[in-house]
Amino acid sequence: MIGVITGLSAEASLLATLNWRPAPGGGTPKGAEQAAESLIAQGATALISFGLAGGLDPALTPGDLILPTEIEEHGQTYQCDKTLITLLGNNAHGKLLAGDTIAATITEKQSLWKTTACAAIDLESGAAARVAKRHNLPFAVLRAICDPANRTLPKAALIPLKPDGGINLPRILASVAANPTQIPGLIAVGRDAARARSALIRRVNEIRLRLG
Repeated sequence: MIGVITGLSAEASLLATLNWRPAPGGGTPKGAEQAAESLIAQGATALISFGLAGGLDPALTPGDLILPTEIEEHGQTYQCDKTLITLLGNNAHGKLLAGDTIAATITEKQSLWKTTACAAIDLESGAAARVAKRHNLPFAVLRAICDPANRTLPKAALIPLKPDGGINLPRILASVAANPTQIPGLIAVGRDAARARSALIRRVNEIRLRLG
């Protein structure tokens, strides 16, 4: 059984056509680690980190897919499994940075790109890779860029997810009510997240067809 760690519960729902078992981690490294351990306890023999990511490489645009060959987390490097990369589409793309928090500003993204050479960042993949190594299981990542390197995110977009991976809509609405100038930025984020989800859906359908 392949276990899949996501941030959002909505990301987990994109996998409905595959015979894989998803578990949302709620958008935090700790939640991702708990989700990965839970999947292994349920019998997972491989782990995949799946969902959205923030771009650090300026060449990446919303909807671009990332299949990194390795994950960097606090100076530790985790290698992704070549067989799983091939299963996921075989267009490997450098390194992914495992973040503790969202890279929110253009300046922060530029700095991370310069100092790490990682193409993208997310909050779940590092924890999932750690758990996979702990249990000597193969691991890989399939992520879609939803937040490009040339964007500073509005504050409402930084509000943490619920522990179950759901969006905390009341807090987002409260943030927007307090600062309505965020609205155009949030619309852009939503548009690009839709592009990313569409790219993931297309890739999931391609995988399903290959697996028969």
